[in-house]
Amino acid sequence: MNSGFIGLDIGTQGARAVLVDSKGQLVAKAKVDFELTENSRIEQSPQMWWDSTLKLLQNVISEGAEFQKINIKAISVTSTSGTVIPLNDNREPLSDALMYSDPRSHEVGEECKKIAKDHSMGYTGFNSSSGLSKMVWFCRKFPRKAEKIKHWVHAADFITGKISGVWGVTDYTNALKSGYDLRKEQWPNYLFSTLELHREWMPKVLPSGEILGQMRSELAQNLGLKNRPFVTSGITDGCASQIASGAIKPGDWNTTIGTTLVIKGVTRKEIIDPYGRFYSHKHPENYWMPGGASNTGADWVTESFNTDLEALEEKAINYIPTSHLSYPLRQQGERFPFIAPNAKGFEPTDISRAEHFVANMEGVAFLEKYAYEVAEKLSLEKVNKVFSAGGGSLSESWLKIRSNVMDLPIYRMKWISGAFGAAVLAASQTHFTNLTEAGINLINLDKEIFPENGLKLQYQERYQAFKEELLRKNYITEN
Repeated sequence: MNSGFIGLDIGTQGARAVLVDSKGQLVAKAKVDFELTENSRIEQSPQMWWDSTLKLLQNVISEGAEFQKINIKAISVTSTSGTVIPLNDNREPLSDALMYSDPRSHEVGEECKKIAKDHSMGYTGFNSSSGLSKMVWFCRKFPRKAEKIKHWVHAADFITGKISGVWGVTDYTNALKSGYDLRKEQWPNYLFSTLELHREWMPKVLPSGEILGQMRSELAQNLGLKNRPFVTSGITDGCASQIASGAIKPGDWNTTIGTTLVIKGVTRKEIIDPYGRFYSHKHPENYWMPGGASNTGADWVTESFNTDLEALEEKAINYIPTSHLSYPLRQQGERFPFIAPNAKGFEPTDISRAEHFVANMEGVAFLEKYAYEVAEKLSLEKVNKVFSAGGGSLSESWLKIRSNVMDLPIYRMKWISGAFGAAVLAASQTHFTNLTEAGINLINLDKEIFPENGLKLQYQERYQAFKEELLRKNYITEN
């Protein structure tokens, strides 16, 4: 009987589930959409998540049974980083989930950042989207409810606990923005001596993908399963998507081009960035998973080129490479791969729409290359491959530009989603020996692009001109 693995992704606008077999084939998928309102960006009901999870499990299990006999072996959960829930003695929520996008803890986040810098050598980039700031804010805002807290859990932990009955456990990736010190592998003392948290509230922290237990007997029976699948520790949505992209070994990096450009990779040593552009999660195999997010990405496509995108894509090949410099930043200020609060975008004028489109794609590719140069400088490790995801990865011309600008191969995988990454994680220590082996067997290639000798040389010159322009504008300080 073929083994299957379920990945669950609880997002802001909906929940997704996939069932993947032992050869990496997508056997079944299901989704439940959530109504997106101003309030749902601030708080959401954990019970609503659980009801949606039950529907998703029922759907993928029944759909999978129709196509082939599959023994569901394991389940993993991914969800938003920084979303937290206080639970009482009965593991019932004392509040709706405080969403990562809830801005109410902004001032507390700044306080947490300052205190962390005074007391820790670990992660200090706390803000309103961090779990730590939300926990402290809640305790101050609702002291009577805080007296009843038994556990603080992350969104993925809550669903994992409901499936397995195992509570008080989280993973490296979710724990980072709740204040956990990944270097020392402990909750630092300042959380309890200087902030209003209690050590007994905080979960045990494990690598993502470790077996926590099995699905509760009653739940397995209700779902019509003859066995009780393993349930593993979870992972944040960004790291799950990185897994699905294929970037899971040292030297592998993932670029996701959506509204913004996000890069995440795998290094043997932690990247320590004095400017805070990069921060690092911990890989299940004891590597590091550094990453950063730009204010630039593909938002300019939606804003200015979406009405005739297909036609522009067809014409783009005729303009590669252009002789123009573009940096299509659509807001003031850049945070990655350089920090320049006063940065403003620049784009060519008085050229055809198609050529402008290509110049903007080149500008994002130059920014991507600069990000990888910074990564190599900080890590002293080579970037060997780039795995592409996000809407930008669907553009054939953009893939061609990026491969030649970076002089690196680019790989796009067949199924790139947080839910698929969670399914790979579920298999990593239940069917395979580790995440690397699971990735090799389950993640299937869709497209690969290689640089071309003549084109990459032309882009070397254009890239130097791009950096010189950033230097002239004082956005960067060295060429």
